[in-house]
Amino acid sequence: MTDLCERHRVAVETVGNHQLDELAGSGHQGFAAEAKELSAGSSAADPDLIVLIEDLQDPRNLGALLRVCEGAGVGRVLIRDRGSAPISPTVVQTSAGATEWLEVERIINTTRELEMLKEDGFWIYGAAEEGVAPWTVDLTGKAVLCFGGEEKGLRPRTRTTCDALVGLPMRGRIESLNVATAAAALLYEAVRQRDA
Repeated sequence: MTDLCERHRVAVETVGNHQLDELAGSGHQGFAAEAKELSAGSSAADPDLIVLIEDLQDPRNLGALLRVCEGAGVGRVLIRDRGSAPISPTVVQTSAGATEWLEVERIINTTRELEMLKEDGFWIYGAAEEGVAPWTVDLTGKAVLCFGGEEKGLRPRTRTTCDALVGLPMRGRIESLNVATAAAALLYEAVRQRDA
């Protein structure tokens, strides 16, 4: 790895495991990289597809959800600051580096943010078990998909701010899906509609 970095004129610094743990958290597999200049958002990002996350407390769930967002080409991710996990080394690792490519913004007031997006022409869809199937709504235009925390989902005020609630039909014995799994299904339905 050192030879490859030197060949591409990437500076390499050798440090002990303790310092590497401090920089990258556990599970770094002996390497860490510091990106000093990265533009927010990838070239494939869709500025008209936004994800809002509130009260997601497990850093691994947040990282997995951010990985899905980047893979689906989400233009922006808004995270309610209070009650949500911070972007930590665990989140970065679980996201497989997606945090470096996504435009992520911490917000204070979910309702105010959603109202401003509505004024800008966005339709707001909240993920909820009782919601309608995503393939029954139009996700081709300016759309915000909102995802809530592990235990309670979206907050009541956020639910009432949404234009519609969307959910996945559960036909097995399990009552619900992990938030990242549900987000993948909902976001890729939006991608399918947008690519049609």
